[in-house]
Amino acid sequence: MKLGILVSGRGSNLQAIVDAIESGKLPCSISIVISDREKAYALERCKKHHIPHVVIKRKDFGNVQDFEEELIRSLRQAQVDLVVLAGFMRILSAHFIRAFPMKIINIHPSLTPAFVGKDAQKQALEYGVRITGCTVHLVTEELDSGPVIVQACVPVLPDDTEETLSERILAYEHRVLPQAIRWMAEGRVKVEGRKVQVIGAKYGTLPVNPQLEVF
Repeated sequence: MKLGILVSGRGSNLQAIVDAIESGKLPCSISIVISDREKAYALERCKKHHIPHVVIKRKDFGNVQDFEEELIRSLRQAQVDLVVLAGFMRILSAHFIRAFPMKIINIHPSLTPAFVGKDAQKQALEYGVRITGCTVHLVTEELDSGPVIVQACVPVLPDDTEETLSERILAYEHRVLPQAIRWMAEGRVKVEGRKVQVIGAKYGTLPVNPQLEVF
C-alpha cells in the first residue's frame, strides 16, 4: 500500500510509521509526505529517511479550495492508496474528503466521540475525566467523528498537565496508528455504517499491560 502522509509539526507519528516500515512490521511504502508548514520538523525526518516530500502552504493560494486542489493533485500524482493525517493541523473540507472516499484516516488524541476538535487533551483535563486516550478513525465530513478503527485508553493522573497527558497519549498514538495502517493494507478493515470490523483481530478482555497484535 502506498501512503500519502499529511503533517504540520514535529512528525513523531510519521516517525512511528517509518520505523514500522523499516523494521518490516508494516507492508507499506510512503509515496509522499506533504506539510503545510515549511519549518515543520517532520520534513527533517523525511530528508533523513529519503522520503519524497513537499510543502504546500495555505497562504500561497487565494482560497481553501485551490489549496486543497493542490493537495489532491500531489497525492494523486504520487498514486497513493491511503491518506494518513498524522498531526495535520487543518480541517479538510468535504471537497477534499470526497476525493478519497473512505481512504483517509486520522489519529486524534481522545476517545471519540468525546473531545473532538482542537485541544482535546485540555478538554479532557477541564472536564475531569479519569480515562482518555487516542483514536484512529476513518475521516468523514463530520469533524473527528468517522468510524473508529482502533482506540487506546490512557489514564488521567491527578497531577497531569496538558503537556504530560499529551505525551502519555502520544506514546499510544505511536502504537495504534501503524497498527491501523497495517490492517488497512491487509484489507482487513470492513465498514458497515458506523461500525468497523477488523477481520481476524483479537477482541475481548485484554491482559494487564496488553501488547498490540503487531508490535
